[in-house]
Amino acid sequence: MKWNAELYDQKHAFVYQFGENVLETLDAKPGEHILDIGCGTGYLTQQIQNAGAIVKGTDYSPEMIAQAKASYPEVTFEVADAGNFDEAGKYDAVFSNAALHWVKNQDGMMDSVYKSLKPGGRFVAEMGGKGNVGKLIAATKQVLEQRGYHKQAKTQVWYFPSLAEYASRLEKHGFRVTFATHFDRKTPLQDGDQGVAKWITMFAPLYLVGIPKEEKQQMLEEVTALLEPEYNENGQWYADYKRLRFIAVKEI
Repeated sequence: MKWNAELYDQKHAFVYQFGENVLETLDAKPGEHILDIGCGTGYLTQQIQNAGAIVKGTDYSPEMIAQAKASYPEVTFEVADAGNFDEAGKYDAVFSNAALHWVKNQDGMMDSVYKSLKPGGRFVAEMGGKGNVGKLIAATKQVLEQRGYHKQAKTQVWYFPSLAEYASRLEKHGFRVTFATHFDRKTPLQDGDQGVAKWITMFAPLYLVGIPKEEKQQMLEEVTALLEPEYNENGQWYADYKRLRFIAVKEI
């Protein structure tokens, strides 16, 4: 999926703004070596560096990394696959915000993270959890099915695990999960009733592959209409986010 990094910063800044709260969980210390995987346009990576840590941000998207390098030239960034990287024993902590649910190779990612940590190192992350944007997904698939786009309706865009499922998976890769929480966090969308369409266009274009432009716009309007009773609160629209946050430690 090709990302529009400029639109991401302009209209979806909530991704990294909410991530500032996750930085408190990371609690980066001066001199620590930290890897930020799925760093996007680099705002949180820069915040980690501002805390005195020695940080590198990686992302699978060349567009995101190009924007990050332009915005924060004093920070180290590179294009990398979170599902398969080799930086054995380099880091005191690995951090990730709003990215792990995009990773197709979850086992490869956990194995790579575990190997990259020093003994006692921590893996601190927040991602979409079970039920995340469940209403939006259901409405989108309903409209796709009604219009005969059955293949698109079956598209699996993200991996949103339950707390128990993900903690168990981390443990199988050798981690000790010391903290985990699965919580609701309704998330504001920008531009009123245009927010749903812009969210889908930014984060879920895979649902729209092969659909003519004019019909695509009609479909987005239909999805918006289905979601309005749940999403529109006196003119401010909110998405039904559910987040999974955890700390997992490499004990040996």
